[in-house]
Amino acid sequence: MNGKPVAVITGASRGIGKAVAIALAGEGYDIAAIARSIDSEGMEHLGPEVEKRGSQFFPIGLDISCTACHGEVVSNILERYGRIDFLVNNAGVAPLQRNDVLDMTVESYDRVMNINLKGPVFFAQKIAREMIWMKDQISAYKPVIVFITSVSAVLSTTNRAEYCISKAGLSMTSTVFADRLSKEGILVCEVRPGIIQTDMTIKLKEKYDKMIAGGAVPQKRWGVPEDIGKAVASIARGDWDFSAGMVFDISGGLNIRKL
Repeated sequence: MNGKPVAVITGASRGIGKAVAIALAGEGYDIAAIARSIDSEGMEHLGPEVEKRGSQFFPIGLDISCTACHGEVVSNILERYGRIDFLVNNAGVAPLQRNDVLDMTVESYDRVMNINLKGPVFFAQKIAREMIWMKDQISAYKPVIVFITSVSAVLSTTNRAEYCISKAGLSMTSTVFADRLSKEGILVCEVRPGIIQTDMTIKLKEKYDKMIAGGAVPQKRWGVPEDIGKAVASIARGDWDFSAGMVFDISGGLNIRKL
């Protein structure tokens, strides 16, 4: 069995997932990096970044919405390492087209919900079951599950309703998993990013620039993926071991309700 802890990160090829993988490698975790394609430029760059921090890099191709594929992926990770210590459910997509909620299509809704909510729910379920079993097999084992959601879990955007609904559902997923798994010795937390510089947000740079300049974000800057990586690394270090179900708003104050 591998002596080092192992972190599994979905959506690891770019943006937040990539930053989280690098941050956890820096905390001493071997990295099982999951993306739809292992041949992307992002994954090719991520491997050396992980390895130069002294950690092993295991790239895995998976469409998280394929729930029937989860079992094989988890088995492959356990066959290689013998353990899973940290799961970061990060994979997510925006609608292909922003439509008013009154024009939202069933096809778009199903696509977003399958990737952003259904896939992560059942992937977490699969790994949680393995974590419960591993508790009695690994000494000093402290398993953690983190769900990466969004401020869109609580802030409405009417032309991408399916995204907001999926993130609200994922937020409650974190809550119910935290409730159920705390007695099993598994820490579950939610990390809720604000306006972060990623491929998803850069398409609306002008809109977000104006919002930030106008004071919507009190700290008056874009977030960067490394902000999320640092938050997840803090959880990994054990800084929040008595914080089951905690929501970490990494949004520069966008979460502040003000009059």
